[in-house]
Formats: sequence, structure tokens, C-alpha cells
Amino acid sequence: MATTLLRKTVLTAAGIAATAGGIAGPAIAAHAAPTEKTTAVVADRKGHGERELDVRYEAQPNFYFCGPAAARNALSVQGKNIDVHAMAKEMGTTEAGTNSINDITPVLNKETGASNAYKSVEISTPKADDKQTDTLRTDVVKTVDAGRAVVANIAGTATDTDGTTHSFEGGHYISVIGYRDDGHTVTIADSANPNTATYRMSIDNLADWIATRGYSTS
Repeated sequence: MATTLLRKTVLTAAGIAATAGGIAGPAIAAHAAPTEKTTAVVADRKGHGERELDVRYEAQPNFYFCGPAAARNALSVQGKNIDVHAMAKEMGTTEAGTNSINDITPVLNKETGASNAYKSVEISTPKADDKQTDTLRTDVVKTVDAGRAVVANIAGTATDTDGTTHSFEGGHYISVIGYRDDGHTVTIADSANPNTATYRMSIDNLADWIATRGYSTS
């Protein structure tokens, strides 16, 4: 599938994002029904090659707000409380989703208050190579150490460190809010389902999940 970070994240109501059991269909919605707001706080700690930021988590209210919700959760680690509908308006989000990571990066910069706080990085290949994976690891560590979260546009199926699979064949957005083992393992805040609000994943699996798309990073 020839996809770049400019490709739309295609979301339909055809199915619910599977957090276990693999792919449910050709196009998986990030969430098929509105969810109530949920707060899950992760303690901020630094040292010994690890850090996790405080995220004031909210689940996305519908199946196509994953981009605004990921940005809103990412900005919450900076102590900002921005309405997800305001995020969606700024990003031009429709029922087809948020077009690309390039629509999210400017909003993160605006809300952070610095025009160069975030940049978009593309992983254009079908699978991330060692250099791209190492760049992602470096970017996650640098961004989290600066007190910010990474926002990533992902697609397909990936497995977390507990062996649970997360499937978003139509595309999805997530926030990366922490790391351990010097960035070889990352913590993800996922707005799709408050029952799996956060989970950890190897940087290799995350890089392959982002492949053909991109991420916003400091």
C-alpha cells in the first residue's frame, strides 16, 4: 500500500478498533460509538533511562475524532486542557478523519506556544528500517524529556508488551507519553478505548506501526 504521511486516515463505522484478537475487517474505526470522558494519570518520573508524563486522558467521543483526541491528550501533559471539538475544528477533521500528521503539527505548535516546538517526521517505507527506528527512539526520548508527548499516525496491527494486539486497519492517531529502557519501550495513550487507555510497546513495533505515515515530535 503506497501511503505517505499525507494520506488520509480512513475511518468508517464498519467496525470497532480491536484491542485483542487481530483485525476485524478491511477498515476499522478508531471507535464506533461515543465514550464518556475518563481520566487516567501517569506519574512523571525521570532517571535510569525512563520517564513518563502526567496525561489527563480523555477517550474520543466518536469514531473519527482520534486525531483531535490524540492531540488533546498529548497537550494535557503540558497542563493544557483543550476541548477536543476545538481541536477538531482547527485540524479540519471530518467524518473521514484527520487528513494527516501535517494537520496536527501546526496545532500542537500553536497550543504549545512555539512555532518550532513540533515538526512532522515521515516513515515513508512499508516497514521501518533500523535508522528510522533509531530516529524515532531518539525523537521520543528528546520530546518526552522536554515535557511533551509525541503524536503518531499509525495503521495496521501491532502487539504491545503484554501480548495484546491493537488493530486499526483504516488508520488511527495515538500519543506517546513516556519511555523506559532508554526509549526501547514506550508508553502509549490511546483514545480509542478507555479500558485500554495506556499500554507499552517496543519501539520497533511502534516504528513499523507508523510506517507509511508519520509523527509529530520535538
